[in-house]
Amino acid sequence: MTEVLKRADRIPAERSTPSRLPGILFYSLLTLVVIIYSAPSIGVLLASFKSTAEIAEVGVWTLPRDLNFDNYREAWEGGSAGTYIRNSFLVTIPAMILSITLGVLAGYPLSKLKFPGSNALFVFIVAGLFFPPQIALIPLFRLFNSLGLYDTLWAIILIHMSFGIPICTLIMKNFFTAVPTAIREAAIVDGANEFQILVRLMIPLSLPALAVLATLQFTWIWNDFLWPVILIRSDEMRTVMVGLASLKGQYSVAYGVQSAMAVYASVPTLLVFVFFQRYFIQGLTLGSVKG
Repeated sequence: MTEVLKRADRIPAERSTPSRLPGILFYSLLTLVVIIYSAPSIGVLLASFKSTAEIAEVGVWTLPRDLNFDNYREAWEGGSAGTYIRNSFLVTIPAMILSITLGVLAGYPLSKLKFPGSNALFVFIVAGLFFPPQIALIPLFRLFNSLGLYDTLWAIILIHMSFGIPICTLIMKNFFTAVPTAIREAAIVDGANEFQILVRLMIPLSLPALAVLATLQFTWIWNDFLWPVILIRSDEMRTVMVGLASLKGQYSVAYGVQSAMAVYASVPTLLVFVFFQRYFIQGLTLGSVKG
């Protein structure tokens, strides 16, 4: 009887051993994907601590002989990294706030305040997602030039605000639609108007969706290269991505300085994701579980 019990105890352990294989394969594949995607960033980080002569001698993928911060100092002072990063913040923060604000103001009435033509208006706004920005290059260039906004940050702010409204409206409308109508009706019974419901009730409930939009909008606007290179001419108005490309010389490339500038450019987006990480993950999983 004792031998039978011992054999019975060993059966689950023996059967559970093969089931670990899919998990091991999955995490091995995931680790490989992470290494592949991280390789360019690692190369840039290593190159940022090397001089141009050392990069030419030993290449990018070796450890630096010593931690040399001259590239970061040159990129900040001689490469005008501080000016470029400041301009990027001056463009990204207002454009992000304005596009999200307008998306909230458009998404709430389209989801909770049905009126004649609301569906057609929603389709018209969301259709902007399928509008290629390259089509508007020449018309917008002429428009901003005639308005005196060429070579100013206001032109880029207005463009990113406008192109961000469709995605912000779509996400916020879908989120507000998922909020039970009974919550809004209870607030109306308590005497709240629509503005109070939006500010005191809907917006606090929509923090995960707002975090997703803030992260995506900040990343898209910060990394944009097309509009700054078209609408900005002077060096003091360049954003960080255009400034990064301008570090390339006519006859040579300062790879170390350019890598240091790339590190400077990537830090803000990394910090934004880390700051909004908890809300960002909640926003991505909205609607995945019912009940």
